[in-house]
Formats: sequence, C-alpha cells, structure tokens
Amino acid sequence: MIKNLKIRFAVRQDMPAVFNLINELAVFEKNPDQVVISTNDLKKDGFGRTPLFKCIVAEIKKEIVGMALFYPRYSTWRGPTIHLEDLIVNEKWKSNGIGMALYKEFINYSFVNKVRRVEWVVLDWNKNAIDFYKVSGAKVLKDWRTVQMDYETMGVFLKNVD
Repeated sequence: MIKNLKIRFAVRQDMPAVFNLINELAVFEKNPDQVVISTNDLKKDGFGRTPLFKCIVAEIKKEIVGMALFYPRYSTWRGPTIHLEDLIVNEKWKSNGIGMALYKEFINYSFVNKVRRVEWVVLDWNKNAIDFYKVSGAKVLKDWRTVQMDYETMGVFLKNVD
C-alpha cells in the first residue's frame, strides 16, 4: 500500500481531477470521443440539490489518483442496490493497492448502508479487472447482457412508436 494514501468522499472541487480520470478511462476503453459530460456537469449532478451520484477518491499528497463513482438503484427482487459506474486508478499509480482501497471503501459503504446487492459491468477483454473482481468473491455473470439506448435513439424510438 502506498504511504500517504487518503481515501475520502469527493467534494465539488475534486471534479476537474475526476473528469480527467474519466477521460483516461475512456482512452483505456478505446472510446476517447464518447465522453460528452463536463466538469460542470459533474459538479451540478453530484453536488446539486438532488445529487445523482456519490464519489470516493484516492489522494496522495493532495493529488487525486483514483476514484470510484456510484449511485443507488432498486431491484424488484432484492430491494436497495448500488451500481458502481466506474472505478479508475491513474495509469502511473496502478498495481499499488489503490484500486483495492477504493473498492474496499465502496463495498464498506454499501455494507454499512445495508444495500442488498452491488453491481457493475466490466468489459469482457479487461482480464485484469475480471480477475481482480473474482478474487474478491464477486460473480462475473456470463448470462446477462448490458443493454443501452442513447438519447438520439430514444428520440427515434419515441417518434416511430404508436
């Protein structure tokens, strides 16, 4: 574990660093042009009157080097759940226990809040992440597929449906 590592909840002023990590992840996932949000969106959506997400950051000597962003969901079978949207560690800080520290804090938050399930998605080619999650006891489901519809497609669907 890295000396001087601090794990804490993010504050509004952390959002530029969080935004940089999001862009770094987009490059890693081979989708650098897909990020359409801004730092201001993160500030508004995470710290407005009705926050849409929570974020935990990893900090070393006042530099944000990782983050876990998550939000509540509700399962019709399980009740309260939390979706981990992204867990990101800056490339130069990987393999130093930072990801595990963020992951542990996220799981602890969920456990303390009596959430019945946490869930997230992982790319099928990201073997390191899959192995990381499996070692923790998480199940990597093979029989479920992520389904998404972007804003433009929603408009097309609504226009074409009776």
